[in-house]
Amino acid sequence: MENFTPIASLIGGMLIGLSAATLLYFQGRIAGISGIVGGLLQPRQGDTGWRAAFVLALLLGGVGGAFILPNAFEMRLERSLGALVVAGLLVGFGTRLGSGCTSGHGVCGVSRISKRSLVATLTFMALGALTAFGVGRFLGGAL
Repeated sequence: MENFTPIASLIGGMLIGLSAATLLYFQGRIAGISGIVGGLLQPRQGDTGWRAAFVLALLLGGVGGAFILPNAFEMRLERSLGALVVAGLLVGFGTRLGSGCTSGHGVCGVSRISKRSLVATLTFMALGALTAFGVGRFLGGAL
């Protein structure tokens, strides 16, 4: 529990919830990041402005946070670059397979009591835990 940060986690969770609720209230849109970015990659006329603004705000929030609290963003990579690339591709595949990501299903869908999102969230949480256990236990961190 060396990285236990309840206050920062609470504030972060509240900001995520506030941004998701704001987007739903003012735009009638779900804050699913994979869908928002996907809409930028396959744009439809009149549907890119809010998407670009949302993604830009995410990036600027991260840059601003790193500028204000640089120590909060320090990290140590414990896996090889290849393992990180494979993991990223698997996450992308799972996002397409599950028709959404953790923000869309886990934050927005579950809060709207969507059965589909509840099943998706339970599935990716369980598989994520099994994967973390399996990599640590059977591969001994070799990746």
